[in-house]
Amino acid sequence: MSTNAPIMKIQGVSLTTSVGSSYLVQDISFNITTGDRLAIIGSSGAGKTSLLRLLNRLSNPTSGSITLENRPVAQIPVISLRRQVVLVPQEPKLLGMKVSEALAYPLVLQNLSPKEIRERVGTWSDRLKLAEDWLDRNELELSGGQKQLVVIARALVMEPKVLLLDEPTSALDLGRAVHLITLLTELANRADTAILMVNHQLELAQQFANRVLYLQSGRLLEDSSIEKVDWTKLRDNLVEAEAQTAQEWL
Repeated sequence: MSTNAPIMKIQGVSLTTSVGSSYLVQDISFNITTGDRLAIIGSSGAGKTSLLRLLNRLSNPTSGSITLENRPVAQIPVISLRRQVVLVPQEPKLLGMKVSEALAYPLVLQNLSPKEIRERVGTWSDRLKLAEDWLDRNELELSGGQKQLVVIARALVMEPKVLLLDEPTSALDLGRAVHLITLLTELANRADTAILMVNHQLELAQQFANRVLYLQSGRLLEDSSIEKVDWTKLRDNLVEAEAQTAQEWL
């Protein structure tokens, strides 16, 4: 675990449902440091996506506090916050744009020069191995895996301080998934950014992470460095939690 000062602090954060009858996230506390590679693991309904949404204010906590570089995120204009803390959702959308337009769009909004936009888009298209013939396609002409890579590239061109990824490998074949995990690991290791990844594929999470956050029923049960994680026990806990969730639905 890095000894650098945290870039984000999450302290006693809870989020209830709209009617306030149950918790989506309950009393969660942890720090995020630049260079961190956090795998967020838990069964369905554990609060993983809800936690990501809290970090860039797609949701606001019912209680507790979240800070970015010691400033409460509630005091940071939403557009500014989401340029620094970027969320890539599980279901990618290109907002009706062609791939080339979607990749450039967040940089156009930042008023970057055409030259810098071309350079950033070209760099991340190459690094993520986006085929050149994708650039003129719209999202109806892309597979699920292709769209997933495009929206990840769109996030990376923004050079965020914190990158939030919700199941980024769910639609990728194994080769592309491993390439993505390797690329993200290298990015975090250069201490350019902190990356939080929700991922059900434990083998990929184990390859990527330097820390594991294990959630169950909205609570953070474990925040461990990768060296201290008992993966067999974690897998058993996930199987048991999934079975319990299925039984509750029945």
